Amino acid sequence: MADTADTRTPAEIEADIRRRREVLAETLDEIGVRVHPKTIVGDAKAKVVSNIDHTLGRAYVQVNRVVTDVRAQFVDEQGAPRLERIVPVALVAVGIVGLLALGVRRSRD
Repeated sequence: MADTADTRTPAEIEADIRRRREVLAETLDEIGVRVHPKTIVGDAKAKVVSNIDHTLGRAYVQVNRVVTDVRAQFVDEQGAPRLERIVPVALVAVGIVGLLALGVRRSRD
């Protein structure tokens, strides 16, 4: 049978108990902070903000990619405008705006 006798002095036992109480008190304080409603709400808000930032970052990258692709359609490698593509698009845009203006004008009469 193993010897289970404690060879510590009463003062050492009291010091161990005191240290363990301090550690437990610290742990309980941490738990109290973690389960406090303000902490939970703050953590939830931080998570939502993080997700929004991530989504906005992805959206920015996607929009930037689309703008770059569209720009590549209307500007050549040297940065000069491609009139053979710009003029037809401008004419279509003017035609659409003109049709919309006529439609609005007719609906008022």
